[in-house]
Amino acid sequence: MRVSRLKKNAKLKNIAVLIPMREGDGDVLPENIELGNLNSILKDIRSRKDFTGKKGSLLRVPIYDNESVNNLYLIGLGKAENVNSNLVRDSLAWGLRTVGRQHNKKVLLLTGHLKYTGLNKIFGEISELSSYEFDKYKTKPEDYEPFSLEEIILLSSVESDIEHGKVYAKSQIYSRELANEPGCEINPVKLAEIAKKLADEKNLTCEIWDEKKLKSENMGGILAVGSGSENPPRLIHLIYKPRKARKKIIFVGKGITFDSGGLNIKPDNYMLTMKGDKTGACNVLGIMRGVSELKPDIEVHGILSCAENMPSGSAYKPDDIIRIRNGKTVEINNTDAEGRLVLADALSLASELKPDAIIDMATLTGACAVALGKWCAGLFVKDDELAEKILNASEISGERFWRMPHEDEHISESLKSNFADLTNSGQRYGGAIFAALFLSNFVDPKIKYAHMDIAGTDFYEKEYGIYSKGASAFGVRTCLEYIMNL
Repeated sequence: MRVSRLKKNAKLKNIAVLIPMREGDGDVLPENIELGNLNSILKDIRSRKDFTGKKGSLLRVPIYDNESVNNLYLIGLGKAENVNSNLVRDSLAWGLRTVGRQHNKKVLLLTGHLKYTGLNKIFGEISELSSYEFDKYKTKPEDYEPFSLEEIILLSSVESDIEHGKVYAKSQIYSRELANEPGCEINPVKLAEIAKKLADEKNLTCEIWDEKKLKSENMGGILAVGSGSENPPRLIHLIYKPRKARKKIIFVGKGITFDSGGLNIKPDNYMLTMKGDKTGACNVLGIMRGVSELKPDIEVHGILSCAENMPSGSAYKPDDIIRIRNGKTVEINNTDAEGRLVLADALSLASELKPDAIIDMATLTGACAVALGKWCAGLFVKDDELAEKILNASEISGERFWRMPHEDEHISESLKSNFADLTNSGQRYGGAIFAALFLSNFVDPKIKYAHMDIAGTDFYEKEYGIYSKGASAFGVRTCLEYIMNL
């Protein structure tokens, strides 16, 4: 969607006007543009208290005797002391989604009364995110009218910030598109093909390891998890490398293209949405896409560890003992705790590259979703400086992360196996911490490391804010913000 700046002496015609308002806001209409009788209409609405600015309220007022404005939309932000840039982002995205679905092609966005950090970047983000919907497999009826909004008009703007916001949003949408695809469309081999295409388009280095290469490289975790499927596993390694890089950062993504649970098969209601178990890997692809366009002076690697976890006669089994790339052995006591196994190989490989930091993203544990709900992801990190940088990026992006415990001697005890170095699943309680502690065994302790458990936040059944139904690609904008602020 285009974002443009209102030209001097421009004559507005047949537009919608969208105004976000806090409770108690006074005059919000600028004096330097002609909006006909809109000022008197707005005063009348407020005097009758038809609209008070209450948080979550939206009022549409059709305008019939105004040559400039067809529709006025008011969005309530709530009390001024509770409003921040993240609430503005979500509210405006909701408002634009409504405007676009009600047959408006152009909207004048009036936000001059709001003074929050990063609004121009937010305008860029919502110009893309508000219109996104995954509907490619729906048959459209004859009277189907799609989202019609084509242009957002601003009174003032910083084009570079808007373009940055657009890159963030398009990267997130790219990840959403992939994560929303069903397992019959995307398997590890197909995801590798998609990654190669992205690399060719964005001038990234790409290396793909097939099952033979995985075996020769001692990637026992990926091979075990993928052993029950007709679709073989893949490891995908993308690299963005500027001429003079100040740092090297590696993102690792869990890419289980469908998770049946393996021989420890999931109940039917838990198997739904397991196409989304590849979200971590899809997010890493989205991040690499964004980095290729933003061009930071940071070397960035994306490692995707991809397999399909299926039950069959060749599937890995409880009691199996497998060897991970770094030489440590793992006793399998639950084949549905598979994500940590594919990540273990990838984290071992990432450590060998000696980066400044490793960040993994994974829909890893239901325990994290139980602990934090569906609107906050878990962040497990020992290093305070790395934690602070990620949480600051999270605050700017509006993607909420909560720092979780990364050390627990009692849970650490449950990692021990009688027959191997580690076991892959522990007791019910503290499951997210167990998984984070398990993964830390495959990262060089001298390297700064963060684990993002995005289970729960990866998929939404209802629209809200910038999120449409389906995959959210939660964390993509946070990671891009982190990179750009190093």
